[in-house]
Amino acid sequence: MQGNQALWEQGDFTRIAPSLRESGRALVESLGIVKGLDVLDLGCGDGTTAVPAAELGANVLGVDIARYLVEAGNARVKQRGLTNCRFEVGDASDLHGIKSQSFDLVISVFGAMFAPRPFDVAGEMVRVTRPGGRIVMGNWIPGDPTLVSELLRICSLYLPPPPDDSVSPMLWGVEAEVTERFRRAGVLDDRISCQRETYALIYPGTPQQYLQEFRFFYAPTMNAYRAAAATGKEVDLHHELEDLFLAHNLSESEDSTLIRAGFLKVVVEVC
Repeated sequence: MQGNQALWEQGDFTRIAPSLRESGRALVESLGIVKGLDVLDLGCGDGTTAVPAAELGANVLGVDIARYLVEAGNARVKQRGLTNCRFEVGDASDLHGIKSQSFDLVISVFGAMFAPRPFDVAGEMVRVTRPGGRIVMGNWIPGDPTLVSELLRICSLYLPPPPDDSVSPMLWGVEAEVTERFRRAGVLDDRISCQRETYALIYPGTPQQYLQEFRFFYAPTMNAYRAAAATGKEVDLHHELEDLFLAHNLSESEDSTLIRAGFLKVVVEVC
């Protein structure tokens, strides 16, 4: 936990999270959440999906490995007067403090995919879900031509090779890998469905300004810039990412950014 915690605590995802809010709310509203539903949000950040779920009447627990994001999430729900939502520090691959079969719905949107030990992550999500409940994940797709997957691919080219025993978080965006992970957790194949959907990133500034938020506050991009600087390639990385952000911007306004990014939506029905 400590290594992953250190990775995600070096940045400040609260600077980027607002650009994800609109699509986060839309995704939550598509899940048929009703008052009284018990919801767990893994890798919740400061509440992009946890807060709208609570506003729909669910009882929500948000879990994130970054302590500052847990503090920010608790501050957001307090500001909104939401007494049915709280945040705590935890590791998606080891939810030892959460009882089995505690939740009707487990959500993780671009969160648990970055936790270590993916088979443990799948097992823990199944364990804490009640029979008849659902798990819903949103995961970036390797090789997808849209912005976030391309951002992560480009950044990886400037980083040192990962350890031999490491597993890429992007494999959560491969249907066969997802199926195998939940199969090992005891879920039948016909209870696992995957489909490609699109997430909108909306930022009140230029694409170049939006890239700066990733450069200085998003952990994977920060690491890539640091590694590129050490090898004299920081300018190359920056030009490559700037071209990427400009190419994917769909906004017709000169001072705003709209980017649509493809992701894999995973739905698991727990029996």
